[in-house]
Amino acid sequence: MPTTRNIVLVHGGFVDGSGWQAVHRLLSADGFTVNVVQNPTLSLDGDVEATRFILDGLDGPAVLVGHSYGGAVITAAGTHDAVAALVYIAAFAPDKGESVNTLISGFPTDGPQPPILPPRDGWLFLDRDKFHASFAADLPEKDAAFLADSQVPWNVNALGGVVTDPAWRHKPSSYLVATEDHMIPPSAQRTMAARIGAVATEAIGSHAVYVSQPGAVVDLIRQAATSNS
Repeated sequence: MPTTRNIVLVHGGFVDGSGWQAVHRLLSADGFTVNVVQNPTLSLDGDVEATRFILDGLDGPAVLVGHSYGGAVITAAGTHDAVAALVYIAAFAPDKGESVNTLISGFPTDGPQPPILPPRDGWLFLDRDKFHASFAADLPEKDAAFLADSQVPWNVNALGGVVTDPAWRHKPSSYLVATEDHMIPPSAQRTMAARIGAVATEAIGSHAVYVSQPGAVVDLIRQAATSNS
């Protein structure tokens, strides 16, 4: 079957694009051309611009993939003409007029809460001592410690960035729910996936499911690349 050969990966908050390494390796071995966006995470508009810069340079259609906050980025950037399909990995999927903050405010409060420290000069970090349990519980302790120590500060302005034209209203979408996620509640993930009409699947994994379960992530991306060519 015809397949979209370009894949663009967009990371979320507190991390950078290096977390996609295993996903990149598997996709590349299958013959896909893979680009990884490095979001500045200063503002949603800035991260959308960084993503569109990569899309502008492609020689054909692409599947645009976002993890966590990267879901908000692909929701805004995915209206680009090069985007054939969207794939959300344990990600935010805002509607018109919504932001990450809007979605977080509606999440359940009776379960685990992200250990986000108070802003410092407008920048957010996760509590290092709680990073493993909250973000990456299914990774080895040393790997989670590295992610905690290499955190990328996330600007509060990025969380407040509002989506004006959600791409999932125009492009076919898929969603991978991480069933053991302690950052974005799985129930909220399922609600967002249903709301955007996504082809949804689930994987037993933490918020770092794209690191711990790269095979499940790649399976969904392959499906999107084939179904929406």
